[in-house]
Parts: sequence; structure tokens; C-alpha cells
Amino acid sequence: MALRIITDTSCDLPDEELKKYGIKMVPLKVTFANGENYLDRFELSPDVFVEKMRKFKTLPKTSAPDPKTLMEYFEKGLKEAGEVIFVSISSGLSSTYHTACLAKKMIDSNKIKIFDSLTASLGTGIMAVKAAQMAAKGIGLEGIIKRLNEIRKEREVIFTLDTLENVVKGGRLSKLEGLAADFLHIKPILRGNEKGVPEIVEKVRGRKRAIKRIVDMTEEIAGNKMSEKIVGISHVNCLEEAKLLASEIKNRFNPAQIIISDMSATVGTYAGEGGLMINF
Repeated sequence: MALRIITDTSCDLPDEELKKYGIKMVPLKVTFANGENYLDRFELSPDVFVEKMRKFKTLPKTSAPDPKTLMEYFEKGLKEAGEVIFVSISSGLSSTYHTACLAKKMIDSNKIKIFDSLTASLGTGIMAVKAAQMAAKGIGLEGIIKRLNEIRKEREVIFTLDTLENVVKGGRLSKLEGLAADFLHIKPILRGNEKGVPEIVEKVRGRKRAIKRIVDMTEEIAGNKMSEKIVGISHVNCLEEAKLLASEIKNRFNPAQIIISDMSATVGTYAGEGGLMINF
């Protein structure tokens, strides 16, 4: 493949998918309240991340790769494959996209394209997979970017939170409001907007109702198009519910492929334990 696809560790692609398509990942950084620093996924697995997140009253901070690191990945990609596409987490959620643009400018090569996925987790990962699939078919740099822009217009992300603890820790909700919502078993359902930022679109009572509502919303949004799609389901330490959601999606829509994965620290920090997301 005369084209290297690179993404960042927020993509949440399982290792087997990365290996299958030759996709490289640039690590984002995670810093905990005690000052411990880690490279997401490279030094911090999702299960260890959850254990550490429980220990602190404040959320870990995530940060973009520095320009030097991105330059190293881009230059290696150019050397090995001749051309590079970097598929980034949403610019509405991270500075990674803008930092990647700076790195490209510093290299000064028209053989590098930086693509803002305007989504996160497996939404970003699926776009990276589709880019790799197109590259394997011999589609060129410009053709892939054109198609990715079309895919981005149709992309959807829906997710629910099982606890509002991280929303409270992050200052987006008062402690009293969070306690009231948890007491009433209120589960917010969020959907990514056109700027790549999640918004609360509904609130339902109970986890089972929230998962059912996600399936129903998927049908309302995509319906008869689902059979053509790669569906990504990511979670924060709730694998059995992710499998349940995947089973419901498969039985109702029979999509082309379903990928289930742990959410990395980058996205899991905001979703919190029990966060459950579907991208399609």
C-alpha cells in the first residue's frame, strides 16, 4: 500500500484491526491528579485506567501529542509508504487536529493530509479503517479525502452515561444535581452534533431503557442503511452491556461488521465508568 493511514489513540480500534489494515496510532497523553503521566494505550491500558480513575476526586487530564511526535510519525509514514493520511479525533474535543496541521506545515509536504473526523472513539477508528480499505483498492490521496468528507456528513454517534460522577468531577454539573439524577436513575443520551461535540438529546430512567432507546434511535436515524455500515460499540468497563447492545443491533439491522472495544482513557475520561457508545 503506497499510502500510510495514521490515527490517534482515541480511535479505540482493537489491536487486530490495526494490524489487519496496517494503521498506526499516535498516543495522546493522560495525567492523573497525583502527577502521574502516561501515553494512552501505549503505557495505560483501559482496565488500569478505570482503576486509577476511581481513586481521584478530580478527572485525569488528557492532552494532544506534541508537534515533534506527530512529525516523527508523519516522516516515517512518508519514508515507508510515500503518502500519509492522519485521521484525527474531533477538533471540537481535542487540539490534536490543530497540532497535526502544525506538524504538517513544519514538514511542508503535499503528500500529507490531515482529516478532522468530527467524532471520537470508534467513529474515528471506522473512518481510519475505511481510509485503509480505499488505499488497499488503489484509491489515491485526494480520492480518499473526498470520500471521507462524504462519510463524515453521514456519521453518527450516540451514547449513554451510567453515572454522572465524571460530569460532576468535570464541573459540567453540580454535585447536588448529579446526586439527584443518580437517585432517580436518570440516564442521559447524547448525540454528536455537526461540530463534533456531544449534546444531551434525551433523558430516560433506567439503564435498560437507555440501551433500548439507543437501538430505537439508531433505527430512526439510519434505518435501512444499517446493513451497509461498519458499526462500532465502545464501552468503559461494561463489556456485557456492550455485547447486549451489539446483539440487539445485529438482530435488528445485520450490519456489515460490528466492532466492540474498550474506550481508551482519552474518551473514557469524559464518559466515565459504564459509558456506552455506538458509532455508525
